[in-house]
Amino acid sequence: MTAKLTGSLREAPATVPALAAVALFVLWATDQAGYPVTHWAPGGLIVLILLGMGIGLIRLRPAEMPTPVRVALGAMIAYTALSFMSILWAAVPGDAWEGANRTLLYLLVFALFACWRQRGVGAALLLVIWTLALIVLAAVDLLHVNGASGSHLQEMIPGGRLDYPTGYPNANAAQWLMAFWPAVLLARSERLPWGIRGLLAGGAVLLAEVALLSQSRGSLYATPVMLVLVFALLPRRIRTFALLVPVAGGVAAAAPSVLKVGDHLTKGAVRASSVHGAVTSTFVAAIAVGLVVALAAAIESRSTASTATRGRLRTGIGALAVAALIAVLAVGLLAAGNPVTRIEHGWDSFKGGYGETTSTGSHLVSGLGSNRYDFYRVALDEFVAHPVVGIGADNFQQQYLARGRSDETPHYPHSVELRTLTQTGLVGALLALVGLAAALLAAARSLRGPDPLGGAVAAAALAGFGYWVVHGSFDWFWEFAGLGAPAFAMLGIALALAPGREPAARSTAGRPALLRRALLAAGLLVALAAAASLAAPWLSQLQVESAARIWTKAPQAAYARLRQAAKLNPLSDEAYLVAGSIALRYGETAHADREFARALSRAPGDAYATLERGAIASARGERSAALRLLGHAVALDPRDGLAREALAVVRAGHRINSDELNRSILLKARQLA
Repeated sequence: MTAKLTGSLREAPATVPALAAVALFVLWATDQAGYPVTHWAPGGLIVLILLGMGIGLIRLRPAEMPTPVRVALGAMIAYTALSFMSILWAAVPGDAWEGANRTLLYLLVFALFACWRQRGVGAALLLVIWTLALIVLAAVDLLHVNGASGSHLQEMIPGGRLDYPTGYPNANAAQWLMAFWPAVLLARSERLPWGIRGLLAGGAVLLAEVALLSQSRGSLYATPVMLVLVFALLPRRIRTFALLVPVAGGVAAAAPSVLKVGDHLTKGAVRASSVHGAVTSTFVAAIAVGLVVALAAAIESRSTASTATRGRLRTGIGALAVAALIAVLAVGLLAAGNPVTRIEHGWDSFKGGYGETTSTGSHLVSGLGSNRYDFYRVALDEFVAHPVVGIGADNFQQQYLARGRSDETPHYPHSVELRTLTQTGLVGALLALVGLAAALLAAARSLRGPDPLGGAVAAAALAGFGYWVVHGSFDWFWEFAGLGAPAFAMLGIALALAPGREPAARSTAGRPALLRRALLAAGLLVALAAAASLAAPWLSQLQVESAARIWTKAPQAAYARLRQAAKLNPLSDEAYLVAGSIALRYGETAHADREFARALSRAPGDAYATLERGAIASARGERSAALRLLGHAVALDPRDGLAREALAVVRAGHRINSDELNRSILLKARQLA
C-alpha cells in the first residue's frame, strides 16, 4: 500500500496541496463550520496560494482534461463572475461582495481538486483522511459534551438540540452526515485495508448518532432521499446493502438513548444522565459495528471462495435487500396511514409556520412547521420581479424584512436552488445547471473507470456532495464554508478520477513568447484581484471586531479602527453602523447621526440606520424629518414593533427618548440571539 501511495503521489503531485486544503476543512469543522468571514476569507487566501503553487509547480494542461470537466469549470467561473457583477445592481453591495467572495472560495476549492488527474490511491487518501478526521472530531465532541455540566452543557445542547461546534443544529447534523455517506461507501470497498474499513464503518455509526443529537428535521427528510439516490444511481448495490445492515443496526441500537437527550427535558434543559447514557451507547455501538465489519473485511481479504460461491452469496444478499425494501415500504405505509391525508397535513403544517413549542417531545416528529414557506414565497416573488440576473448575491434580508410575514429576519432563502434563482436569476440558474450536468457526466465516467478503487472513491465522494445538495435544498448551507468547501472538494475528487485525454503531441515551436507572457500576466492580475477581494473584507471585519471589544475603554481608538474598516471595505455599511451605535451610547447624537447617514449612503435600505436617524431627528425637535425617516423605517421593516411605536409617538406630537429606544433595541437583539 505504501508503494502504491508513493507512486500515486509521483503521478498526481496535486494531492499534496489538496491535503493541505483538507486540513483547512477540518479546522473549519471545529468552530462554527467556517461561517464567519474572519474564518473562511483567510482560508480562501490559503486555497488561492495552494492553487497557485499547483499551477506554478505542476504543469496544468487543460487540453488533456475531459471535456465535461472543462465545461463544469467554465460554468463555475462564469457563475462566480456573475456573482461579482451582481454587486452593481444589489441593494446591499457589501453583502453581495461577501456572497461573491464565498462563491470564489468554492471555485478555488473545486479547481484545486478537479483540475489535475488523480489515481485511486491518491483520491482515497484525500477522502479517507477527511472522513476519519471528521470521525475523530465527532468522538472528541461527544467526549467534550459528556464531560460538560451545568450552564456549559445547556449552551452546547440548548433545548435538547446539539449545536456544538457549528452553532446551528441543522448545520451540525449536515457536517456529520456529509462524512457519513463517504464513510459507508468507502467501508464497502474490498480495495481498502480491512482495518480502515472497520474504522470507517464504526465511524459511520458515530457520525450518525452525533447528527441525531442535533434533532435536525432536514436530515430526517434528506436521509431517505439519499438512500434512494445511492441505490438508484451508484453501482455495487449489493455491497452497499451488505455494509448498511450492520451500520443501520448499530445506529438503531443506540438511537433510543440518543433521542432521549432531546425528548425528555427538565424545564427545557437536558439531563446530564441522559447525555452520559447517549454517549456510552454511541461508543459501544460504534465499536461493535467497527469490529464486526473489520472481521468480515479481514475474512473477505483472505477468502478463496469460487466464483460460483460468490455469485450465490450476491444472489442471497440481493434477495435479502429486496425483502428488506418491501418490509420498509410496508411499515412506512402502515405508519403513515392514508398517504393523501398525510400529504395534505404536511402541506398545511409547512404553510402554517411554527406550531406551539413544548418542553418535551421529539423535534424530529414535530411536523414540517417552520417559516420556510414564507421565506420561499418571498424568494419566488423576488425571482419573478428580477428574473434575468436576480437581486444580487446574499441580498435576501432586506427584501424579506419588507415583504415577509414572520418575526424572523433571515439573511438567506434557506435553499440552494432558491438562492441561485433569486440572487442570480435565470442566467445564474442556467450556468449552475450546465455546470452540474457536466460534472455529473464526468463523475459517471469516473464510476465506470478502469480503476476499481477510483470508482469506489468517486461513488463515496459523490454521495458526500449529494448529501450537501439534498439537505441544502431546504436550508442555508451555501453560507457555511465548512460545509460548502468540502462538498465542492468531493465533487472535484470525483471529476479528477474521470479518464482523461491522451497527452497531445506538443509542437516544437510552442506558443509564441509574447502570448505566453500575456497569459502569465493576465493570470497574475486575476490572482492578485482575487487575493485583494478576499483580504479586504476580512481585514475590515477584524477592525470592526476589535473596535467592538475596546469601545468601552478606548472609544477614540475604536472610532479610528472603524474608520479604517470602512476604508478597507468601501461597500459595507457595518463599520458606520457600529460607530453610530457607539456614539449613541456616549450620548454623541450629532456624531451618531453622521455615522448613520454614511451607512445609508452605502445601503439606503438599512432599516436600523433609518430608525436611529429618525429617533435622533425627533429628539432634536425636527418633527417633519423624524416623520419622514420613521415612516421610511416602517416601510423597510413593517413588522418592527419598535419602529411602529416610535412613529406613533412622533405622530402624537411627542419626542422619542433615544436612550429608551436603544435599550429596547438591545433587549430585542438579545432575545433574538
